[in-house]
Amino acid sequence: MTVKMSAPAASRFETVDALRGFAMLWMTVFHFCFDLNQFGYIRQDFHHAPLWTWQRTCIVSLFLFCAGIGQAIALGQGQSWPRFWRRWLQILGCAMLVTASSWWMYPQSFIYFGVLHGMAVLLILVRLTTHWGGWLWPLGALAIAAKFAGAYALETATLAPLTAVFNSPALNWIGLITRLPVTEDYVPLLPWLGLIWWGAATGNWLMRGGMRHLTRTLPATLNPLASLGRWSLSYYMLHQPVLIGALMALAWLAK
Repeated sequence: MTVKMSAPAASRFETVDALRGFAMLWMTVFHFCFDLNQFGYIRQDFHHAPLWTWQRTCIVSLFLFCAGIGQAIALGQGQSWPRFWRRWLQILGCAMLVTASSWWMYPQSFIYFGVLHGMAVLLILVRLTTHWGGWLWPLGALAIAAKFAGAYALETATLAPLTAVFNSPALNWIGLITRLPVTEDYVPLLPWLGLIWWGAATGNWLMRGGMRHLTRTLPATLNPLASLGRWSLSYYMLHQPVLIGALMALAWLAK
């Protein structure tokens, strides 16, 4: 099944930008609390406490859902492959910077397949499949189910010998794991491919018949979120250095 859409002139849609901006703001609050914990101002278990693990899941889900919507809109507007690759290289370059900086700060748990690494792979997959249209809804559900079904199958006696293979750094980026790897951020293909596919399916619907939702004027109070959403990659790369730098300065002044 393919999707045929009337491609409007390339433009920004404030509603999508605002939704992405909300995800970035939520992420900032989450990371600020994480940093407070690292500096000893609060005591929380970010790796196991549901309050934090579920928040992280929701933030990543919203972020990837918006990425899927954005890719469907870009294709509907006729985005060329060269333009796609330029943006993709920016994301890949930022992912490498995240790996390098996290290795410097957390050498035992550095980020080797976090949200930007996962995004780099997922964007290629969604670019190649967005034209599948309505099939993306069940395929998204299948991708999410495959993660949990696959992990369950690997715990059975028959497939147990394969657990070490799929849990290893060489293959745990797929997501068929039985234990979480030791890393500060981890966004494998499964189940997150399902979320970006659902976003692309939503974007297809918006471009095909829900344009009134895309072109709706935002209340003035939400304009800052839309502005934030337009600069999501730059903001993502800068927000943690700023937060950590501020806390380091505060610690130095408190001496």
